[in-house]
Order: sequence, then structure tokens, then C-alpha cells
Amino acid sequence: MGRVVHFEIHVSDMERAKAFYGEIFGWKFEDWSEYAGMPYFGAVTGDGEEMGINGALMQRHGAAPQPGQALSGYACTIGVGDYDATEAAILRHGGTVALPKYALPGMAWQGYYIDPEGNLFGIHQPDKDAGK
Repeated sequence: MGRVVHFEIHVSDMERAKAFYGEIFGWKFEDWSEYAGMPYFGAVTGDGEEMGINGALMQRHGAAPQPGQALSGYACTIGVGDYDATEAAILRHGGTVALPKYALPGMAWQGYYIDPEGNLFGIHQPDKDAGK
């Protein structure tokens, strides 16, 4: 036991967050608000046969994180096939760079972004030639 099985992204503007993650990563959303007793949308992040987990967008209950504030929680990293195209889509849809693209030598490209809701997330493109 102890395996991460679900994630939640706290958001102030549910429709904006659904559009952001849906457009960039192709996530699909299911309305689970009735079960949660608040605005809560299950996020289907990919094929159930692939490695990974599903999660949800849930209504934020407080202030959004402040820019420059230290992370309090977990940062989720999302696997992508084309780092540069994904970064361009993130920026086009209102995200900002938190930590620019860098090489994990011989393994992958990695970087971190802030979504329009103020949440930190990473993207990761496997590439054995990264950093060479």
C-alpha cells in the first residue's frame, strides 16, 4: 500500500480550469459534484491501461496561492510527448513558467508551470538524449 491513487487540483474558476487542462492535455471531466457536495469534476487523464492516475478538479475553499509562495502540498508532473509544443499551449492558455525547461541528463526534459488558478505542476518528456 501507499501508492498514490488520486489527485485533486483546487480551483477558483472551474470552467477555466477544465478548459485549461482539457485543451492542453486532453483530459475529460465527469461531474461528481452530487457525491462531493460541492463543485467537483473527476479528471480522466488517459487510457486506463496506461501507467498513471486520474484525479479531480475541486472548488477551492480559501485564497489561491500567492506568487512566489513556497509550495505547500505536492506537485504533480504530467508526461508529454512534445515538451516545446506543450509549453507553447500552456502559455497560450494563460499558464506561466515557474521553472524553465531543463535536462535530466540521459533521461528526460522537465519544467514547472503555474496554471491560471495559481497551482504549480510539472511536465516531463522522456528523452534519452536530453542534456547531450
